[in-house]
Amino acid sequence: MLYYTTWLVAKLDPIKYIFEKPFLFGRIARWQVPLSEYDIVYVSQKSIKRSVIVDLLVDRVVEDYEPVKFDFLDEDLMAILHLEKEGPNELSPWRMYFDGASNALGHGIEVVLISPYGKYYPATARLNFNYTNNMAEYEALVMGLQVAIDMKVNTIEVYRDSALVICQMRGKWETRDSKLVPYQKLVIELSKQFKKISFNHLPQEEN
Repeated sequence: MLYYTTWLVAKLDPIKYIFEKPFLFGRIARWQVPLSEYDIVYVSQKSIKRSVIVDLLVDRVVEDYEPVKFDFLDEDLMAILHLEKEGPNELSPWRMYFDGASNALGHGIEVVLISPYGKYYPATARLNFNYTNNMAEYEALVMGLQVAIDMKVNTIEVYRDSALVICQMRGKWETRDSKLVPYQKLVIELSKQFKKISFNHLPQEEN
């Protein structure tokens, strides 16, 4: 009978225990006796440090692979507003006219921005809440200033034929209506975004 050595590779601790302990008792000793007739060498199995999947991917690298882009172009872009360059003088004043009204037909506000070169930029909105006429006036003023800020306007002249809002913003009249105080504070904060801003009362015959 040919003699040969068997290398037993295993990670099971009981098998390792049988082969490495010189003296055993009980049932485990019964296994050691028949196994001793064979030249069996126990070898501990080493852990695999690298993943088979990783090795497979490394062996099959695609040279011209480009990652897939799932985001859409300009997906966060809401609108595109084309603005022509108005000239080298960025302090050339823009003009803004605003109007707001509350009546039985609803609440609407409108704004017109006019560039130094005479180009018009109108904006309108409908209010779905119960507003007084003065509150609607302030809503229109706020919307107009926000549009001007978005358009990178530096200098602006604000015009309105309603004396209340204009005089309150110029500090001539005190704002006593508690509903208008937050509007006035907001307009003051928005006005800080401009290098120069003026509020002008426009007589109705010139409107």
